[in-house]
Amino acid sequence: MITWTEFIWFGIASILFWIVGALLAIKKQTLGTIVYGIGVGIFMLYLILYTIGVERVPMRTMGETRLWYSFFLSSITLLLYLRWHYNFMLIFGAILSTVFTIINIAKPEIHTTTLMPALQSGWFIPHVTIYMIAYALVAIAQILAFIALCRKPHYLLVADNLIRIGSALILLGMLMGAVWAKQAWGNYWAWDAKENWAAVTWILYISYIHMRRYFPTKEKLAITLLTIAFIALQITWYGVNYMPAALKSLHTYTMN
Repeated sequence: MITWTEFIWFGIASILFWIVGALLAIKKQTLGTIVYGIGVGIFMLYLILYTIGVERVPMRTMGETRLWYSFFLSSITLLLYLRWHYNFMLIFGAILSTVFTIINIAKPEIHTTTLMPALQSGWFIPHVTIYMIAYALVAIAQILAFIALCRKPHYLLVADNLIRIGSALILLGMLMGAVWAKQAWGNYWAWDAKENWAAVTWILYISYIHMRRYFPTKEKLAITLLTIAFIALQITWYGVNYMPAALKSLHTYTMN
């Protein structure tokens, strides 16, 4: 049975293939893509085997969400690379996925097959999955926006498209979360710290979209707003766990 203990071997193997693949792609696109893709496949294999081992989809703790974040970052950057062939896509995906993988290797967790009643809802898995995909998309968009400042404005157009998709997914995730909350706690919205920061994050990203639509020449100001939105997203994801409000939060099950 595959447990968290075996993650170190899958994680290290994935890291090696990600890094080597990203570097190879600079000169040999096809070979680099294949090697990078093998890294994604190894990580996905661990997720499948680990899911079977713990008899549930691993999304309960912060460490488990980092697993999915690493996977979606690496897989989405691979898809974007196949679409636009920007070499930095694989390099960025390899670096960020490696960082989150190393964090999980350095901070092992012990899990059981048991889920608290609130997490046994059918809305739990799609809610978390959609958020992790959205978080990966806006992270990639953030890097593209920074690169756009280096006299590569066309990258900002790609970032805009990713932000639109990411914002739509964040909204969808909030709506699913509201239905889930109604089933689990009896209210669609409990003014929980995590819920409030999720709303703030979405509003900031929507503000960015509107700013790019009506003030397209104010690129630096737009990127500043985008950066503020990304900081708010970090607070939503894990920052609220360190706030005093977390002691009374309905989302304390995400903490180890």
